[in-house]
Amino acid sequence: MDESQLVERARRGDTGAYDALVQAHQEAAFRAAYLITHDAAEAQDAAQEAFIRAYDALGRFDARRPFRPWLLRIVTNLAINHVRASQRRQTMAERYGVQSIERQEMPAVEAHVLSRERSRRVWSAIGRLKPEDQRLLVLRYFLDLSEAELAQAFDAAAGTIKSRLHRALGKLRDAIHAHDPDLLESKFPVVRE
Repeated sequence: MDESQLVERARRGDTGAYDALVQAHQEAAFRAAYLITHDAAEAQDAAQEAFIRAYDALGRFDARRPFRPWLLRIVTNLAINHVRASQRRQTMAERYGVQSIERQEMPAVEAHVLSRERSRRVWSAIGRLKPEDQRLLVLRYFLDLSEAELAQAFDAAAGTIKSRLHRALGKLRDAIHAHDPDLLESKFPVVRE
């Protein structure tokens, strides 16, 4: 049974059909959420909530389109909301003098430490972008959605997506240049087209 048939059956209340859709896309949903939240529990919550919201919105979904890009857009929106809520909680905790204890990792190899630090710095720069730009970059460069899939997910023309990606990469380069300029010389692939 193909995906559009599963969607149609799920719309009619077939929970087994929706379970099949969940099984097919749960790993991608979790990965998308984790790339934004950087926290397994938050990512799991965002992915689960996305599947619930997607189920509730199946009546509005165009079954002629692929399910995955539509679902991942819901996931990334919720993950960004989770990050914002977490940041608000952190700010409030700091305001009242509560210290958060972060888990310390002790990688064995210095190169791994440098790679993780570079990755953290890139994610920090991505976090300075508008949510729409964050979603585009995460879905395109970290989850490997094609420009055609992005066009479907964002309900926009392929040319529009291409120009939005170009602008988002430019904004990312500007954010890095303003806050962490030596990262541009690190040859990190996300900051180049």
